[in-house]
Amino acid sequence: MSSIGLLLISTTLRNMEKPEKNEITYEYTRKRKYFGRQCLFEDHGPEVLINIANNPVFYKNYILRNPVHVAIQNTGTMSEHWVNSVRAEYTSSGIRHVEGGWPKDINMNDPEATQRYRRKIEKDDAYMHAVMHLGHSMEHNILQNQAIDMYQTYYEELPSIPPVERSSCHTVNVYREPGTRRPVRSLSWQADGGARLATAYADVDLSRNNRAQQVSYIWDIENANAPELTIKPTQPLLDLQYNPRDQNILVGGMLNGQVGWWDMRKGGEAAGVCPPHMAHRDLVRNVLFINSKTGAEFFSASPDGVSIETAIGISALEYEPTIPTRFMVGTETGAVIGGNRKGKNPVEKLPNKYEAHLGPVYALQRNPTFLKNFLTVGDWTARVWSEDCRESSILWTYSHRTKLTDGAWNPIRFSLMLVTQWDGCLSCWDLLRRRSAPIVTAQLCDEPLLRLRPHEGGLLVACGSSKGTVYLAELSQNLGTADKNDKQLLTHILDRENKRERILEARMREMRLRMRQDRDGAQQNTETDHTANDRDLEEATTEYMQTISELQAQQKMS
Repeated sequence: MSSIGLLLISTTLRNMEKPEKNEITYEYTRKRKYFGRQCLFEDHGPEVLINIANNPVFYKNYILRNPVHVAIQNTGTMSEHWVNSVRAEYTSSGIRHVEGGWPKDINMNDPEATQRYRRKIEKDDAYMHAVMHLGHSMEHNILQNQAIDMYQTYYEELPSIPPVERSSCHTVNVYREPGTRRPVRSLSWQADGGARLATAYADVDLSRNNRAQQVSYIWDIENANAPELTIKPTQPLLDLQYNPRDQNILVGGMLNGQVGWWDMRKGGEAAGVCPPHMAHRDLVRNVLFINSKTGAEFFSASPDGVSIETAIGISALEYEPTIPTRFMVGTETGAVIGGNRKGKNPVEKLPNKYEAHLGPVYALQRNPTFLKNFLTVGDWTARVWSEDCRESSILWTYSHRTKLTDGAWNPIRFSLMLVTQWDGCLSCWDLLRRRSAPIVTAQLCDEPLLRLRPHEGGLLVACGSSKGTVYLAELSQNLGTADKNDKQLLTHILDRENKRERILEARMREMRLRMRQDRDGAQQNTETDHTANDRDLEEATTEYMQTISELQAQQKMS
């Protein structure tokens, strides 16, 4: 089709002496957008075409047939018919055209004479009106040809806009403990992106009465019917972790204070257990591997402490392999304490302390990208801390109606916090998208969720409940992947909040110092002048009586 879209009629006039080669060409072109209009379809409700009432007379003729296949056509029959009109007869002929139409007194072979005649005709009023009349119709056709087509897609060369993000979280699999349903105490993914999940179960109250089973399980996430391997400790396990260097080795902490290790290649029996005189004097809540040459060293945490009477129990343990000499612990009193393995005195060994929560710290983890910032979960809030600000957190969630039980950073999208709640919800907080509320809240179950552990791939999250059920949840693609600008944006957010908290801390220190100075100055004035209070009372009484007298005088004048 032509891009001009004008009605073009061209006539080829040739010499009459060769009629076999003479042709008259007729060419008609038109843009495709003028051929028709867009078809707009819309929903139409049901329409009753006919309603035939039943006739009881025909009941006796009813015969039950099974099966019955009947074809019914309820719509009107339509057909399409094409008709060719009568064809027009065309002939090709030619004429010889010579220039004519000139007056008799004008020689058409004289250019000057014809030019003078043209100028004379152009000055004629009739000629000007004819041209103006033809110009309006021509202008109309040109404007019609250049009009915008409302059905055409313009600006196709521009880059496409990314679609609106749709964040979601849904359950993809459920793993239930065989037999007695005990609370899930620990979750650990197999190293190197494996598809196995180690799960520790323990009911502390029943286990201390020796009435509960003691086994834990290793699940293949592709098979939720039965566990792949049963771990058989001497006491119920409260924590079970994979070795990051050897995916066949696991370590666990038991209820009686002992720690042990298991080799999956040798079955579910313990490969080694520490002797009782080297064990803790209370239950072992956490075990973690540390960075060592052999890859077989780990440390454990318990509420016993050095002296069990005055000990502050440890409820959470954190260790980052890239910082081999430092670790952090969360206590049952709500404090987070930083430790140094290479410290020579008590101050160097425990250099940092943060008053994080009102109750036990249930979760403690450093950000996988920004190691100076760490996440704590306790009481009804989740908080983000910086090592440079010890008096308060730099970011925090609102106080939930239910208790928060666990939390962790997403290993791929490092701005995403995953938090489990007592009401069975898994909430996802993205610091880059929205900080006032979670971006997604998924109701995985009705019972409390106690533990969560995200997969290193970023899209899968394992959550354990109080009834021994592990829920495998899958995040949407935008929640499990990081953009190229996310690191820079999160750096700006953390730096800005860190700076704000430091300014507030300096302001609070100035206010406390001023209050201390005012209190000390007031005490000195009290010691030097014993009649200061009496003078203040007399001045206040005199001012009060003077105000009363003025009011009475104004009332008398009115």
